[in-house]
Amino acid sequence: MERLGRFVRISALATIGAAAAAQAADWPQFRGPNRDGISSETGLLRSWPAEGPEELWRLDVAEGFAGAAVVDGRVYFNDYDVAGSRWLVRCVSLDTGKEQWRFGYHRRIRPNHGITRSVPAVDGNRVFSLDPKCILHCLDAAEGKELWARNLVADYKATIPPWYNGQCPLIDGDRVVIATGGQALLVALDKESGKPIWETPNPQKLLMSHASVVPTEIDGVKQYLYTTLEGPLGVSAADGSLLWSFPWKFNVSVPTSPLPVGDGMLFYTSCYEAETLMIRVAKASQGFAAEKVFSLESNDWNSETHTPIVYDGHLFAVGKKKRGLFTCLDRSGKRVWTSQGKASFGLGGYLLADGMFFVMEGKTGVLRLIEADTTSYKELASAKVLEGPEVWAPPALSNGRLIVRDLHTMKCLRVAAKK
Repeated sequence: MERLGRFVRISALATIGAAAAAQAADWPQFRGPNRDGISSETGLLRSWPAEGPEELWRLDVAEGFAGAAVVDGRVYFNDYDVAGSRWLVRCVSLDTGKEQWRFGYHRRIRPNHGITRSVPAVDGNRVFSLDPKCILHCLDAAEGKELWARNLVADYKATIPPWYNGQCPLIDGDRVVIATGGQALLVALDKESGKPIWETPNPQKLLMSHASVVPTEIDGVKQYLYTTLEGPLGVSAADGSLLWSFPWKFNVSVPTSPLPVGDGMLFYTSCYEAETLMIRVAKASQGFAAEKVFSLESNDWNSETHTPIVYDGHLFAVGKKKRGLFTCLDRSGKRVWTSQGKASFGLGGYLLADGMFFVMEGKTGVLRLIEADTTSYKELASAKVLEGPEVWAPPALSNGRLIVRDLHTMKCLRVAAKK
């Protein structure tokens, strides 16, 4: 896996005649192949007709914000059968939206400002999905048969977070990594059997948050980053031991994930008036040490729902202040530009591909295509593609198809030229 902390530049392939050749890539988990919100796809359209990108298919989905993973031409996502009170994992064709299989079992889950929230992780052979009440399922990717399951509440005395689980599993090599809270802080489970490889002690009984685990490497040591309500921390990928922690109070919920920005610097932002934080982690005389670089008050800038994207030494995100302005920050936390006067995105999701940001307006369902530029806001195209409300799910991109959804509908849009 490419190191997450590197700054990424997306370059286009050489043109053949007048048309650019497209390079396709899977989107196998939350925030894409490298868990950074960036796709390596190229040859994407830089403008659309007035009606927007071509709609290839649409599906009705249960109330929620669950995004999709896409591997080998199949789309995997969490869902719920309201009439039958059954929690579901569904697999559909990327080309047609036709259902390939669905896994489900009886699980009474009442709407709690949405039912579904998280994104499965797929390695080609297995699908890992953490349900709203914290049961981790390992399914066969071809047919949807359950291979094993772990109940985090029963096994680790985990506490289900407010508004249900929002954490997305991490696949890393031979393991799936989950933050449990309760008796263990993080656990690494063998992908094939579900048996623990290691468990991180949790003497403080820190609770599970809505944040997802992120892998990185600092000073030659691979580690997993996580954020609790009491602050960020890192554990050893080798044995699960706690390497460092930094005391920092978040309020009520931490939906965003840790963000490596290079040189041991880590960026943390959240909602409910929590301050945004940049720390630097480095090897010390004994183990690792973390120190504060800067913080931003919530009335200055924070991201309420989605984790920012690092590009060309800058951070891009929808900020909470002034109703969701898309914002470019430098590494000191200074605003370089915002979308003020041009667009407001609410709690909309976004990703980066081929030098462009695909950003959803969280209330209106308008999709905007924005140049990845560190000097000013440059919009390339826009179109209303969803009715809303609450277009909060993280989008996914694979093979020139963009998967987006609002509270009740999932759509597949063609954002590359027809082959």
